[in-house]
Parts: sequence; C-alpha cells; structure tokens
Amino acid sequence: MTQTRDERPDQFSLAGRTALVTGSTTGLGFAIAKSLGAAGAKVAINYFNDRSRGEAAFADYLATGAEGHLVRGSAVDAGDVARIVQEVETSLGDLDILVLSATPDQPHRPIEEYDWAFHQSMIDYFVKSPYLFAKAVLPGMKARRWGRIVNIGSEVVARGVGNFSPYVAAKGGQNGWNRSMATELAPWGITVNMVSPGWIPVERHEKDPQSEKDEYFAQIPMGRWGLPQDVGGTVAFLAGDAASFVTGQNIHVNGGMTVH
Repeated sequence: MTQTRDERPDQFSLAGRTALVTGSTTGLGFAIAKSLGAAGAKVAINYFNDRSRGEAAFADYLATGAEGHLVRGSAVDAGDVARIVQEVETSLGDLDILVLSATPDQPHRPIEEYDWAFHQSMIDYFVKSPYLFAKAVLPGMKARRWGRIVNIGSEVVARGVGNFSPYVAAKGGQNGWNRSMATELAPWGITVNMVSPGWIPVERHEKDPQSEKDEYFAQIPMGRWGLPQDVGGTVAFLAGDAASFVTGQNIHVNGGMTVH
C-alpha cells in the first residue's frame, strides 16, 4: 500500500518546521517552546505584558542552541494575532505548528464571587484566541497540506473541579472546539489535539498554600509531581510525523489523576 505522508528518517525530529507557542515566556509555555526547539523546530516565543521577562526567557531559549524569534502581542486581540503570525512567518518561515498556551490569572472562587467580565475573559483566552490564530494560520497549512494545532487544556474539565467554574467551562469549550476542528481539518493532513496537564507547580504557583499542594500530591497515582518537560515532551510528540495519525485527542499529563 502506498504511503502518502512525509517519510522522514526520524519521525520525532521537527527539523525544518516552524512553531509558534502563545504565552510562552514562563511556566509550561516556555517548557513547550524549549521542547520543540530541542526537537529541531524554529520556535516563536510570544509574550504581551512583560518585555524584560520576555527578553530574558528568549535569551535562555537561544542559549540551548535552538533557533527562534521573540514576538510581542495579545493572544486575544484580532489585530495583534494577525500581526504576530505575519511577523513570525516573515522571520522564521511558514508556520507549521501552532501551540495555544496563553492564559490569564485563574483565581479559585465560589460562583457568586465571579462576574460575567471574568467569564468573558476565560472565553476570550480559551475559545476566541484559538479561533483567531486558526483563522490566521490555516490558509498556509491547507495549501501545504500539513499542520499541527495543539491546544493546552486542563484536567479540571474531566475532574469537575469546583470553585473554578469560569475556567472549567471555557476549557470545556476549548476541548469541544479541538474535537470539531480535528474532524474538519483531517482531510488536509492537519491534526488538532489537546494536552491537558494536571497541577504542575511553576512560577505562578509559588504562593499557593502548601496544604493544598500536599492534598493534591497525595492523590497522584504516580507519587511524584509532574514536571514542565512532561508537558513539553507530549506536545513535541504531537507536533511531529510520529503522530500524523493522531487527531482529536485529549491527552492528560497528570500521573494518572483522571484514570478513574
């Protein structure tokens, strides 16, 4: 039977590919960018608010020997999204891999303490932003009949975490979008998948109560904390040729927290 997909000597290599990771100067986003770069991709690292932090992260990324570009812009503003994509393609070449990682603060509160503006901000990041970026990158991906879109989700949807309803609802919407887009784009050789981490302590978790960390840790079947590179490695797999027949999936990276 004739094989129609790209037969590369190393299915796990991303050499010759260009990636954009939104919200990628800290935490899981930065780990994802480094994993893609280590696999050989040219990676655009995106930030919006903190220029000095963005430049420091990009310097750390370049120190690994990988090639990339630092791009400023909002992941939820239509004008910025169009400019980000154009700038990255001008600097690095056609975008092959899109990783949707940008996220705002996520306070835990009872439903009565949230207002609609906060709900809308969650929808903007996890439903609007994927839509805007997909609209910008899909013409090129369809023309080349190759593309990878990876949504960064969360285990909270499967676990039904309370006091977190706007975030959980928006992430659920992103998961639905992920599944629908996977079916729609499959004929063009474009895969769409979601990686849903558990609670993996990164910079923004530094002030979280130790009692909450201890309670969560006690439930992890694997008996260890997840590491940012656990998520980065999963994304790098989905971005390559080895995962060319994997689409519409939601892979939980949480040590077994959602097995039951």
